Amino acid sequence: MKLCAALALLAIPAIPVALAQSAAQTGSPSAPPSTAAPVASPADAASQPPTLSARSTLVLVPALVRNKAGELVFTLKAGDFILTDDGIPQKLTLEQDTGGEPLALVVDIEGGGAGARELAKYAALSPMIESVVGGVPHMVAVVGFDSSPVLVQDFTPDIAAAAHAIEALIADNNGDDGAAILDSLGFSLDLLRKQPIQYRRAVLLISETNDRDSHLKLEEALRSISDTNTAIYSIGFSSGVADLKHRSAKALGDSTPGPAHGCMSRDPNDPNVNLNTNPAEQAYDCLSLLAPPLGLAKAAVMAIFDGLQKNIPETVARLTGGEYFRLTNAKSLDRDLATISNHIPNRYVLSFQPQSPHAGFHTLTLRAPNYTGLEISARNGYWADTIAPPAH
Repeated sequence: MKLCAALALLAIPAIPVALAQSAAQTGSPSAPPSTAAPVASPADAASQPPTLSARSTLVLVPALVRNKAGELVFTLKAGDFILTDDGIPQKLTLEQDTGGEPLALVVDIEGGGAGARELAKYAALSPMIESVVGGVPHMVAVVGFDSSPVLVQDFTPDIAAAAHAIEALIADNNGDDGAAILDSLGFSLDLLRKQPIQYRRAVLLISETNDRDSHLKLEEALRSISDTNTAIYSIGFSSGVADLKHRSAKALGDSTPGPAHGCMSRDPNDPNVNLNTNPAEQAYDCLSLLAPPLGLAKAAVMAIFDGLQKNIPETVARLTGGEYFRLTNAKSLDRDLATISNHIPNRYVLSFQPQSPHAGFHTLTLRAPNYTGLEISARNGYWADTIAPPAH
């Protein structure tokens, strides 16, 4: 909590103290001040659904396509791609001129824990924000976190104000030893949900790989991260010895009900274990404990849970169609930010309305089968909160 308390004072030029304190205490930040509102009517913001609902809402699939030399490929059309949702092919539309759409970006930075030891490397971030955003209408917010997140700068079109907030966070260097990465991502996504629907949404996360202190359970985190059309670009670093303190299996909470020693337990003293069930049947039953009814999605959820416990920045980047980079030094950060600034506006943005709607997690695969040697980076899943009735 040291970081939150200190930044409430450091960031006075950027945001009112009461706003930062309220955000840190409640996790429900105030709406952006009217002076910083994007060019959009209140009706636009009010009409935005808070979560993806199957069939009624387009699912966006940002896709970066590169050839063997690593060069971006811009010549593909919607018909060149095949996308499946839980194994079922979908009808795709290629959104046009997405590089010029306005952008809402949250810069989410770990300033406590291992992040405090990396602050000197963050210096490249502030002057690079303008290039990351690009020459489009934009709103930028800055979030810092240690054992809890704090809003350092609310959404603003003023790049200098966002840069000042980042500099204040770096100068603070007073965070505690926490690393509530999942809580901070949930906080950042809540901020983005309030932005107008016509804005592309992105999070730039700079953090260590392992979570400590988050209250958000893994199932809740998966739902929060994958139920909005938000791409997460992550720059991660190892926390060294602190890696041994990463979230234990209890972080799954109620999302993996079953035998006390795990759903694959064969403990004869566990009343929930049926020893008459063979291991193969028991493995299937384990998958059935997860919310989505389809086996493909169940297996994907288990893999994501495993990834979230090993490397959160990398897992969330792949889940949302962003990119993951490793932070080694200030030069690598500068290079990675330059790459992100080039890739954000140069992605294909495919969209579809789910043809196999069900509440829960959906796994996605995207291919360009008629082309060889292409590398396609795209989101690999999303969460549908409800099954919407068919449109009339």
